[in-house]
Amino acid sequence: MSFEQTVLPHLDAAYNLARWLVRDPALAEDVVQDAALRALGYFRSYRGGSARAWFLQIVRNAALTRLAERQASAAREVRLDGATEDAVLAVADPAEGPEAALGMRQDAAALDQALAALPQDLRECLVLRELEELSYKEIARIVGVPVGTVMSRLWRARQVLMRTRETVTHDT
Repeated sequence: MSFEQTVLPHLDAAYNLARWLVRDPALAEDVVQDAALRALGYFRSYRGGSARAWFLQIVRNAALTRLAERQASAAREVRLDGATEDAVLAVADPAEGPEAALGMRQDAAALDQALAALPQDLRECLVLRELEELSYKEIARIVGVPVGTVMSRLWRARQVLMRTRETVTHDT
């Protein structure tokens, strides 16, 4: 099997994982590019198995490296402004009424905020399981922990999200 056949089908999953880990779409693209280059360099040592899990493990490692570099850089750099650079234009679906569109945007924003608030170890397990639909075994391989730890992290992440949902429901 060629590198292209092994890695390219998983680029969307790689970007999704990277975006959730680094929380920056542009940086996530860089992480995936770095991971693809690393995968190309290590491709001769790939011995089969789940190509998706193999590549996502490389993506995770690349993302953690970038986050560590970013934190080291931020510690040396003092930002004078607190402005965020991520501005997203939200356009409502013309097929839905404005109230439904607003409700969906608010729900998506609340979910985004709740996921972003999770500790990284819980967030990455939840993203890999619920969004990328990987097995517990594949997640354990990617994250480098036992399957039982993956199950525990998923349970804790789901509990936090349910409590967040209950808080949002009671506040509205």
